[in-house]
Amino acid sequence: MGVHRLKTGRRGSRIGLLWVLGMAWRDSRSHRKRLLLFTSSIAVGTGALVATANLEANMEEAADEQARTLLGADLALVGRRPFTAEVEAVIDSIGGAQSRQIDFSSMVHFPKSGGTRLARVRALEGAFPYYGEFETVPRQAATNFRSGQNALVDESMMLQFEAQVGDSVRVGRLKFRIAGNLKRIPGEVGAIGLVAPRVYIPLHFLPRTGLVQRGSQVTYRVYFRLEEDVDAGRLARELQPQLNKHHLSAETAARRRDRTGRTLANLYYFLNLAGFTALVLGSMGIASSIHTYVKQKANTVAILRCLGAGAWQSMAVYLVQAAAMGLLGAGCGSLIGTGALFLLPDILGEFLPLDIGLKPSAWSIVQGVAIGLGMSVLFALLPLLALRRVSPLRALRSSYEENDPSSRDPLRWLVCLALGAGVVLLALLQTGSWIHGLSFAASIAVSFSLLALLGRIIARGTKRFLPSSLSYVWRQGLANLHRPNNQTVMLIVVLGLVTFLISTFYLARTSLLERISFVSGGDQPNLVLFDIQPDQIRQVADLLDDFGLPLIQQVPIVTMRLEEINGRRVEEIRNDSSSTLSRWALRWEYRSTYRDRLVDTETLVGGAWRGRAAGASDTVFVSLEEGVAMGLQVGVGDELVFDVQGLPIPVVIGSLRKVEWQRISPNFLVLFPAGVLEEAPQFYVMVTRSNSEVEAAALQREAAELLPNVSIIDLKLILDTANAVLDGASRIIRLMASFSLATGLIVLVAVIVNSRYQRLQESVLLQTLGATRRQIRRIMLVEYLLLGGFAAAAGMILALAGNWALSHFVFDVPFAPAPLPLLALLALVMGSTALVGTLAGGNIFHRPPLEALRAEA
Repeated sequence: MGVHRLKTGRRGSRIGLLWVLGMAWRDSRSHRKRLLLFTSSIAVGTGALVATANLEANMEEAADEQARTLLGADLALVGRRPFTAEVEAVIDSIGGAQSRQIDFSSMVHFPKSGGTRLARVRALEGAFPYYGEFETVPRQAATNFRSGQNALVDESMMLQFEAQVGDSVRVGRLKFRIAGNLKRIPGEVGAIGLVAPRVYIPLHFLPRTGLVQRGSQVTYRVYFRLEEDVDAGRLARELQPQLNKHHLSAETAARRRDRTGRTLANLYYFLNLAGFTALVLGSMGIASSIHTYVKQKANTVAILRCLGAGAWQSMAVYLVQAAAMGLLGAGCGSLIGTGALFLLPDILGEFLPLDIGLKPSAWSIVQGVAIGLGMSVLFALLPLLALRRVSPLRALRSSYEENDPSSRDPLRWLVCLALGAGVVLLALLQTGSWIHGLSFAASIAVSFSLLALLGRIIARGTKRFLPSSLSYVWRQGLANLHRPNNQTVMLIVVLGLVTFLISTFYLARTSLLERISFVSGGDQPNLVLFDIQPDQIRQVADLLDDFGLPLIQQVPIVTMRLEEINGRRVEEIRNDSSSTLSRWALRWEYRSTYRDRLVDTETLVGGAWRGRAAGASDTVFVSLEEGVAMGLQVGVGDELVFDVQGLPIPVVIGSLRKVEWQRISPNFLVLFPAGVLEEAPQFYVMVTRSNSEVEAAALQREAAELLPNVSIIDLKLILDTANAVLDGASRIIRLMASFSLATGLIVLVAVIVNSRYQRLQESVLLQTLGATRRQIRRIMLVEYLLLGGFAAAAGMILALAGNWALSHFVFDVPFAPAPLPLLALLALVMGSTALVGTLAGGNIFHRPPLEALRAEA
């Protein structure tokens, strides 16, 4: 019957397909548990992709529905200077409901605990937000605080200083009653509170605080709720020429939604790539498992060939099995990903600016299943091609024949090309960018290639340089790394990549924190006092002297705006839609200084520095930071005009500088020579160093009492804030790394189970030669300890190399990774590999030797 159906199948595609499907089902009966490992290895990666795609779909839907909530209004006008009469006339012409907000950085003081911290103070007037609401405890505080001398205080500061509702907080010269704990603001992520905690006060109390002084860095906003028939986007476009004239910017709900989408795109980018990595790892596990499976099925294929099956029919049987398992795995992965969707908001909560309603996206599930199935088939196809070359005579030969995959087989090259194209296409799909997609695909290929090369070196090295002086158990364990059907390369690639991902994040975090510590180490300044008025210089200097702190720098700062570039007005350039000049550089309010020398954070990269202007009529040669010069597309010799608070000053670019922005020191985009700006309105920044946290806290309290408008940046606070932000980010990293880790462990189990037949025969031979079960177990333990150790070491070497480059070229700090955590990770990977390996391979001792010798592949 079987032969008849085979022959009929060769004449009719329908019957042939039915025979292939039936044969695939019957042949899988004795191997379904093993084939289910294919399902598991592809399910985790598919789950990661489906979870991320579902989150992205929900976030995009929420952004569309809550576009107005992101801004809290229909339209906002933003400026850096107090609104003039002309600007007020423009504001009045817009109409609608209006709210005003003035925000700036200032020290706030908690009298009860004595704590002082730099915060973002927002003085508010009106019913803002018009869409959404402040999330406060108690709830009514969101509106009640406006009716008296009250304040809303960010939850992070309330916790830090153990403040309670009803306590007081001093902002400038005034004390405010804390009306509520501010938990969330429409359109802002919770993590902002860690970096810049916010304090809201009623606007009409702002003048009495004494905080807004000449030169203070203040942002002025007007929020509008427009009539239903007014198009905010069209209104903003119509107002743009007037806004440019007065150095204002407009933001609409649609623009805020787009900007939020671009910000969230970075989060999707990372999550997608983490899922992509897990999927590629799972696909490699499928390729390895199919490779071993094919070797064990060669005799079955030879029998089918003897019965009349064609080479392609025989291969199709096992391709159907792989596709079915891939489809099942992708389907299970979609269920896993849909379930994981409901966990993501809790993990990502403080990084999400929206309230999202969670519901599965059908398209995301279909897309995830299609990707999982496609990757399964592509990676399974390469080892399956070897079945085309199985000869019918193999069924009649008693000797073992290796299937020669033949590197000259054109189909192998075609499948390899399809594999590469599939990986690149998936990377492009996940990143949405040709540059990012190709870069990531290339980085994955390089990482895999380096790990695979290392695995081959280890396998050949253990074969060539096996020490004869080692004990029997160690010799056998090492020999297993290069014997036929070894999985050394596969396990080193998979486990090495997992170790690489975990180590890279840990080392990058350490390097970042080391950078912050480095710039404050030794005799480097760690306290910056700013917004000092000219008549307060002596008082601040005396205060530092009272605390025994050195005055390291005293820097004047003059605010100005760019008016012309090579004779062309900035307003004209901003209105020119074809201009490629940097928009932020055109509208930026420059805070510049003047001096006759460069400081140690500056290096000339072009032109020559002229430290003093000879006279009022002399040409003023300024120095630009190289980044802003690139944004403005100017260089040495180009001419600019700056508006210094109403007075135009023409200058020529005399030099370009590279600035070390990481240093806690006043650095500037534009540097003027001495002899030009001395009479301009200005404020001052002073830099000092404190050797103890207690001393720094005492200085901040005293300054808040005597000089409420003076703010202090404390590097210790920056370090603590960076730690807190990185702690939050690490939860996301751990979540996505867990997908790769889970995939790695599943692939490890799959590889061990699929090589069980080889291990079983080796075990029987060793027992026949006199080895005890205890010795065989120890041999397995040595093998997997070595595999785990080599894989972890390989991943760490890549991570160390990458982070050395990061420390050297980006953070510019000495590369000094902490060895203990890395050793702990090495021990963890080795222990996990040994545990999983011995548990998965332990059942070989429950098979009698005679059964093992009779077993078919």
